[in-house]
Amino acid sequence: MTADRALRIGVVLEAFLDWPLDQVMLWLREHAPEVTDLEIGAGGYAPHPHCDMETLLASDQARSAWQAGIARHGLRIGALNAWGNPLHPDTELARQHDRALRNAIRLAALLGAGRVVALAGCPGGAPGDRVPHFGAGGWLPYLEGVYQRQWEEQIAPYWSGLAAFAAAQSPGLRVCLELHPGTCVFNVETFGRVAALGPSLAANLDPSHFFWMGMDGHRVAAVLGDRVGHVHGKDTVFHEEHLALNGLLDRRWPEPAAQMPWTFAVPGRGHDLDWWTGLVGALRGSQAEVISIEHEDPFVPAVTGVPEAARLLRAAIEAGAEAAALEPA
Repeated sequence: MTADRALRIGVVLEAFLDWPLDQVMLWLREHAPEVTDLEIGAGGYAPHPHCDMETLLASDQARSAWQAGIARHGLRIGALNAWGNPLHPDTELARQHDRALRNAIRLAALLGAGRVVALAGCPGGAPGDRVPHFGAGGWLPYLEGVYQRQWEEQIAPYWSGLAAFAAAQSPGLRVCLELHPGTCVFNVETFGRVAALGPSLAANLDPSHFFWMGMDGHRVAAVLGDRVGHVHGKDTVFHEEHLALNGLLDRRWPEPAAQMPWTFAVPGRGHDLDWWTGLVGALRGSQAEVISIEHEDPFVPAVTGVPEAARLLRAAIEAGAEAAALEPA
């Protein structure tokens, strides 16, 4: 986001999987007019009832009609989302998720959409593993060296190839990897290693994960700078009694929500307008164009949370613009 271009507000459509796309767009225009962009599921683990990938890839006419229908509601495609695990030790699942991600990149290039949101994935810990192994650290002997093996054998080879593929489809397209626990990219250090594999790889910042991991979202945004390509709008609320007893790593997450040490929340319910305004300021100079509301608050329905989040984010964007205007040239 350059100083003279404001962030736009989007919404991740996973909050409205049971609604036809036209119904979602009509509702957004009436109840959340601040929203201008859609982040649309396109495969992998991401459900995609609003995006017929096979038809859209195969037909110029279908793509044109789909885009025109979205534009008629005053909306645009901010990103396609194909979050999954292309590094999964189940080779068939990895193949499916890799195909979904590459198809999302192909479709984004054909549509002129500049962002595909993804996860970096998580391999097994050793040959023969049947499930992913999160290589978060060497606290115990059986955890030591896991990440480095994953990096050399799977992470670096896969993501260097994927970066080259994305650049060949559209040089300006950015595959935005969410810094997400449980994957091989979850903080600044791990993202930096993957980002060095190619300029097509950018970060999708979701501050809700930073809150519960103890990270400073403003500093993360500032340090990553122009490698930030997309942002999710989601908050975290801490529940002090349960946090005191069980800490942040609760095996039961996310249910039962009422007994969790922390839960995701509507932006503004965990961190106030000033915090979100500060994030907007920290994103100045990034490549981010949209902050997409990702509604995952277990206590608030989407029809309440999305409009509330949109109003909060609009206020933060406007306050950030005012603050930038007062800075010395």
